[in-house]
Amino acid sequence: MHTMRLLAAAVANNASWCDAVCRSHGHPGTFSPRLWTSTRHRVRFYPNAITLAPEASARDVLALAPPAQPFAVKDSFARLDLALAGFRVIAEGSWIARDGLPGRPADSQSWDEVTSPAALTSWQAAWAGGGSIDGPVFLPDLLGDPRCTVLACRRGKAIIAGAIVYAADGAAGISNLFTAGLPPERLWGGVQLAVAELHPRLPIVGYEDGASLEAARQAGFNALGALRIWESSGRYPANISPFPRAVSGGQAYYRE
Repeated sequence: MHTMRLLAAAVANNASWCDAVCRSHGHPGTFSPRLWTSTRHRVRFYPNAITLAPEASARDVLALAPPAQPFAVKDSFARLDLALAGFRVIAEGSWIARDGLPGRPADSQSWDEVTSPAALTSWQAAWAGGGSIDGPVFLPDLLGDPRCTVLACRRGKAIIAGAIVYAADGAAGISNLFTAGLPPERLWGGVQLAVAELHPRLPIVGYEDGASLEAARQAGFNALGALRIWESSGRYPANISPFPRAVSGGQAYYRE
């Protein structure tokens, strides 16, 4: 699949996933040709707007941002300048894709689907690194979405890695990828095989930065283009990374 088509699929897939999460919290979003928006939600780590086309402008975004309220924007093509409107960039990364079946990693990993509310609670505790997140981000309603699969990698009974896969818009999107002991190169080698077994006909997409981006590239993913995340009110401390623990050792902020 051509790079631009993969990029479009990655962006659309991510917006569909964010919409599913916000919908599960009672705040479904609105899609237009240029933007996805859910202006009233306060779901931690999830944006209020996502640009869906390179033509989306700062004026398009700011026209929908409520005054004097927290508002986060995923600038999918890294083309916006929202600084004069009081926003700051809190993360930069790259969209990635793998189109084609991956090879089997040298070590065997056990990835299984999370299918019950109790198992989702355990998975979410591992995703949060044992810390407090003031209530769940991922609600049991997501388990009833046929496009959504929550994956856990286990060593014995312990969850040592996890990810969420969302199949929509012609792609299988990996998000909320985390590790609690699995090195990034092994993480990517195992998770892409698990996703390919679920959706063998779909390209695998997502976004990453830093060491996790490099590990994904070594595992066969290609970088498609840059993105930025803007925040209007500094809801999250500047020293907390919005990317996975595989990179930062911190919480998986904005890993939608």
